[in-house]
Amino acid sequence: MVASKFWPAELSKHEAKLSIVPRLLETQDQFISIISVETRDLDGLFSILEASSLPANLFLKHLSILADFGGELLQRVSREFKRLFPDDKLNYYWQGQMHSYNFRSLPRLRFSNQSLHIDGRHLDEKHPLDDLKRDAIALLLFGSAYRGKNQEVAEALVKCEIGDYLGKPAELANFIRQRYIWVSRITGGARANNLGQLAQKFVAKYIEDNLKLKNIKVRPNGRLPGITHTDPLTGHETSFDLVVTDGSRYVAVEVSFQVTTNSTIERKAGQAKDRYEQIEKVGHKIAYVIDGAGNFQRETAMRIMLSHSHCSVAFSRSELNILCDFLRDFFDETSP
Repeated sequence: MVASKFWPAELSKHEAKLSIVPRLLETQDQFISIISVETRDLDGLFSILEASSLPANLFLKHLSILADFGGELLQRVSREFKRLFPDDKLNYYWQGQMHSYNFRSLPRLRFSNQSLHIDGRHLDEKHPLDDLKRDAIALLLFGSAYRGKNQEVAEALVKCEIGDYLGKPAELANFIRQRYIWVSRITGGARANNLGQLAQKFVAKYIEDNLKLKNIKVRPNGRLPGITHTDPLTGHETSFDLVVTDGSRYVAVEVSFQVTTNSTIERKAGQAKDRYEQIEKVGHKIAYVIDGAGNFQRETAMRIMLSHSHCSVAFSRSELNILCDFLRDFFDETSP
């Protein structure tokens, strides 16, 4: 089994899309320094942003994350713009005085993660400030000042309060860091979960594209008939990452790709022996796709999984071809 240890090229671009929070944390101080400067109005803030080295789209992503106001809500503001802002302006308080921001691109142009360049692909690029980004920045800074009749939108905009801290460095830094503690807890778990799902989807598609057997289905989170390891009393069948089947014969495929060590491999290893014995008894098969530096750091757990498997491969095309050969042999030799 030839290990990859780190994400293969096929997944590196997808993985980058899920790595937003580390980039935001790296540029947090720069972001804080920009919005800590005292200015008379939003145009002054825009001038400071343009003079800085922080790309405008990354600055905007900071605001979007901090306000918990993402692509769907931004699109909704675009769709309902005339109802929300019939005068095409946002009234807000700054430094004790009433100000008005006249939207420059809305409603002619529309908000989206792509148009604002804050989706995963565009965050790897430097995009300058434009009028659509100015509109979004104004909304995310002072949206909590919205006093229209749409209560649902008003409740969503209430978190767009970062403008209250402009020119107050100590309060601003504390507010932002507290928000990022919350943000990273949520997105950190989501990222780990998404990466695991990404690996499973890749393996599933690879099998579908390369197995080349008729009437074979690959079922994510599938079950094996008669296997109830996790719930023997109720008879609920065990769920596996993937199940490959022709309708009468079944192979479970467990996928574990861990770049950093965590408890996932320990959990899978703890289940491996009993699962293998049950699966062997009823004539099914189980295979493992195991890779990543995090897994190899837990050598004992990995060896338990490898010793209770009918086929074990690493995460590469050549290794996945071995898995396809194993599946092909199993379904061919058990054909009527």
